Amino acid sequence: MASKDLIRVEQSRASVEQERERTGRVRWSHVITLAALTALGPLGTDLYLPALPSLGNAFGASLAATQLTLTSYIFGLAFGQLLIGSISDARGRRGPLLIGLLLFMLVSLLCVVAPSIYSLNLLRFAQGLAGAAGIVLALAIARDLYEGDLLARTIGLLMGINALAPAIAPVLGGQLLLLLDWRGLFMCLGVFGLVLLVLAARVFPESLPKEARQSGGLSTSLKVFAGLSLNRAFMPFVWISAAGFATGITLISMTPFMLEGSFGLRPDQVSMVFGVNALALAALSNVSARLVGSLGARRLLRYGLVVHMLGALSLILGALVGLELWMLLLGMFLITASLGLIAPNTATLAMQVVDSQQAGSASALLGLLQLLVGALLAPVIGLAGSSSALPMACAIVACSLAAWLLLAFARR
Repeated sequence: MASKDLIRVEQSRASVEQERERTGRVRWSHVITLAALTALGPLGTDLYLPALPSLGNAFGASLAATQLTLTSYIFGLAFGQLLIGSISDARGRRGPLLIGLLLFMLVSLLCVVAPSIYSLNLLRFAQGLAGAAGIVLALAIARDLYEGDLLARTIGLLMGINALAPAIAPVLGGQLLLLLDWRGLFMCLGVFGLVLLVLAARVFPESLPKEARQSGGLSTSLKVFAGLSLNRAFMPFVWISAAGFATGITLISMTPFMLEGSFGLRPDQVSMVFGVNALALAALSNVSARLVGSLGARRLLRYGLVVHMLGALSLILGALVGLELWMLLLGMFLITASLGLIAPNTATLAMQVVDSQQAGSASALLGLLQLLVGALLAPVIGLAGSSSALPMACAIVACSLAAWLLLAFARR
């Protein structure tokens, strides 16, 4: 009986704390921890980008096999979100999160001793599956703890901080390579996983009470995903987010070849371009977090889509009349900065229309489509080569127009 009473007391404390967060203010400990969890995505891909050539040489692997270490991780992230999101709706957030972080740490350490490029690719897929816990559950936990303007502000702050990761990770990886080899970078990822495991265990109690969890097994999860996929209040914002994410992936994958090959920029100058753009994204994410309470997420999303369209028009105009460096840089800057308004507000508008019982599955579907649309669009555009910016510009304009149509559809 004493143990049961203790469990009830702990559950009561968790409920009181949860209610306080719903009616209080955003806690920075939550924001920083959630941002660090979502950073598992860009850190897992971008930290060791400078080490790809040495990694391939170490195994005597082809370029395609070496690049597969990136693709394997991205696919692990994508499908891991579906799996972990649905599990968390039924089992709670804390258990899947801590197990995922523990596995991420262990698999990262196994990557250090991978005997071949093929085993490393398998381990990278497993690492992505485990790392998906941080990404998908960060949004779900935010949805559990906050509502309305507080939820919007939390997501804006989270994405504003996290937007710095893609800019910092390659630079950090390059500096670490002065002291370590590629295996040392995976050791660093393992240490980061351990730090996150300890931090998450201390900061977050269980945020989804038992009475709010889904009952049933796989069939229930499939029904939830089917229901979300047909939800006209939810899916338009998911597709807008995916369209924006796809344009970001396209720019990252295509413009380095244009900047270096067509305009003669050095690799360090290209890194500086992406760093400035990432800072603009982070700045607008933080502006969004400050203004969402007074202007609303939908209005800020419209502002973001206007900026995105201006950037797309700059690119296609340049591609048609003769692309100048300033046109390419302007288009890149506007499109990347616009994601600071698009990403947090689409996530907010999508997550606000689902209840906590479905938050894990909703976050998983949001993350899955972001990754898949971007991963599919960029290689298709790449088939046209980098000699002309027209295919890339047309695709980005098409994504921008699709986002506006989806927003109009969401109003009905």
